[in-house]
Amino acid sequence: MVSAEQLVLDLCDPELRENALLELSKKREIFQDLAPLLWHSFGTVAALLQEIVSIYPSLSPPTLSPVASNRVCNALALLQCVASHPDTRIPFLNAHIPLYLYPFLNTTSKTRPFEYLRLTSLGVIGALVKVDDSEVIGFLLQTEIIPLCLRTMEMGSELSKTV
Repeated sequence: MVSAEQLVLDLCDPELRENALLELSKKREIFQDLAPLLWHSFGTVAALLQEIVSIYPSLSPPTLSPVASNRVCNALALLQCVASHPDTRIPFLNAHIPLYLYPFLNTTSKTRPFEYLRLTSLGVIGALVKVDDSEVIGFLLQTEIIPLCLRTMEMGSELSKTV
């Protein structure tokens, strides 16, 4: 079995990134302290953000493929891990990383790739608000999260409306 450390290193290699994203997102529950490892490893968060912004052009007009959606959802799952960890939550927020997810919440396509993207993005936001932290709530209220959540409730499936 490949170690978490090796998979995190693989995230910075574009040739190995897709497999590393898949393996880390599948095994994120069993890897101890994955969130601090992701956050503090050189270039890792930048690689995850690169995955996210790489599909922005596919948002409008909506041309997102299922493969691209899955890959970004794997990156978002790792960011959710970082957002939910007590040692990385506030640095994650201070870096304004949730703002990178807002374009996904602003999509209107009802196709499955877009729905998965919205759901996974909401999962990251949910991980932040799960802990009653006034700093998290204050940050989110200063952004456009409320209108984006209302749009998701309008456009999304029953599951995304519930989330």
